[in-house]
Amino acid sequence: MQQFVQKIGVDGIELDVHVVKDGGLVIIHDERLDRTTDGTGFVKDYTCEELKKFDASAQFKGQYGFCGIPPLREYFERVKDIPGFMTNIELKTGEFEYTGIEDKVISMIEEYSLQDRIILSSFNHYTIKRCKQRNPEITAGFLSGDWILNFGAYAKSYGVECCHPCLRSLTRETVDEMKSQGRIINTWTVNEYEDIKRLSDMGIDALIGNFPDRMLELSIDKR
Repeated sequence: MQQFVQKIGVDGIELDVHVVKDGGLVIIHDERLDRTTDGTGFVKDYTCEELKKFDASAQFKGQYGFCGIPPLREYFERVKDIPGFMTNIELKTGEFEYTGIEDKVISMIEEYSLQDRIILSSFNHYTIKRCKQRNPEITAGFLSGDWILNFGAYAKSYGVECCHPCLRSLTRETVDEMKSQGRIINTWTVNEYEDIKRLSDMGIDALIGNFPDRMLELSIDKR
């Protein structure tokens, strides 16, 4: 894993976590299996063992072989010894709240002593509020796909260190407001060269995207 990380030149990984039928934590983007795997139905209605039979590379048949849906614990085992490597965990509670997910995720973070290498985020801001109550030392961010007025002040008022806005909502005015409140700005999903350059020039702290090689190209060009 460490060699792979060094090869592609990323500072960290963003991933989404759900609670499943037997109480386990798994990594998958959607609430449903249908779009990204060869399964169907809601992730929450299966156990960890049942989810192992589904292929998460179903959209790329024959290119990568079978790719299972990984438990969060398996991911932590792979990254725990990579110095300085960050993980942005989105708690996927926008549709289902997954009662107790905050304690489950944070307990596992503490078990692996990864508190200083994690950012917790969610579109459900009640989830982040509960995370800060459970362990205020773990960095957290409010995700938003909207144009929130005074986003920086809003995040600061809840003791949330980061704003995770949609890239299209980042203008000089909105960036200046968040920076004036001392907030860290991490934005998504930044894939196009023009957006990578624009947001880098604006001083955005972290760009989350699907093509780290493009970000690396531009950073090399700037040097």
